[in-house]
Amino acid sequence: MFNPELFVSESVESLRNEIKGRAVIACSGGVDSTVAAKLVEMAIHDKLMVVFVDTGFMRKNEAQNIEKMFQRMGFNYRIVRAADEFIAMLSGVTDPEQKRKLIGKKFIDVFERIAREFGAEYLVQGTIAPDWIESGGGLRDTIKSHHNVGGLPEQMKLKLVEPLRDLYKDEVRKIARYLGIETAERQPFPGPGLAIRILGEIDKERLEIVRAANAIVEEEVERFYVPEERPWQYFAVLLPIKSVGVHGDKRAYGYTVAVRMVESLDGMTAAYFKARHELLERIANRITTEVNSINRVVYDITNKPPGTIEWE
Repeated sequence: MFNPELFVSESVESLRNEIKGRAVIACSGGVDSTVAAKLVEMAIHDKLMVVFVDTGFMRKNEAQNIEKMFQRMGFNYRIVRAADEFIAMLSGVTDPEQKRKLIGKKFIDVFERIAREFGAEYLVQGTIAPDWIESGGGLRDTIKSHHNVGGLPEQMKLKLVEPLRDLYKDEVRKIARYLGIETAERQPFPGPGLAIRILGEIDKERLEIVRAANAIVEEEVERFYVPEERPWQYFAVLLPIKSVGVHGDKRAYGYTVAVRMVESLDGMTAAYFKARHELLERIANRITTEVNSINRVVYDITNKPPGTIEWE
């Protein structure tokens, strides 16, 4: 049985021996990167710079909430506002693999710049086993390139440190609970963020649409279910299609949003969540009423496999 106390003790000692100098970590505030940040901070203290990059692909109020959490945890941190840079980079890009790799490369560019300013030689990432397994390599097929694996350049100047590389999500959550990390139960959120919840081309209008729809899904699920009854992951996806609808007594031509909720243990497999119809109806009514340009909401009942949890 996995022992989080033993893992923390051994990991901190190993990190203390491995990192001979300063380090930076890309921390999204999710459970994986926050646990990784805490372990390294326990090992090297203020020689670690915890960096949150606001790519513009974050959820509603995410950057503000993450900064408050960093302050409560006492991290030596920095917030990088780079939304315009990231959004412009993906202009015209529709292929999901290209999105992930471009975002990964841009992350490394940002962190190498910050590392130079901080005098760091090491880049810490919260990579876990499903990330590198699904990214392929060797005899493994590529299911999807995770930005913190497939997006890494071959000639990276920083030395890579991945303290959670061999763990699965349920094990990382056990460590988070042991360490008292407040995001221990937070649902997974992909590194590329809302960029892979917009199928097709990304622009500021579509980002605002999916951000608003996603917030409604989260609010309603969290209002409807107590924490122990909630799905493992729940979110909205903006589809690249429009359909005919009716607003008032007029014909409307609007976008379609897909709602996705799944049950899982480690993200390697998943079953669609049997949501109650009262919840789905409330979500659909709010999205079509409150979010401009949306006139249709569908519910994804695909398991993994054959589908993945995220649509891209």
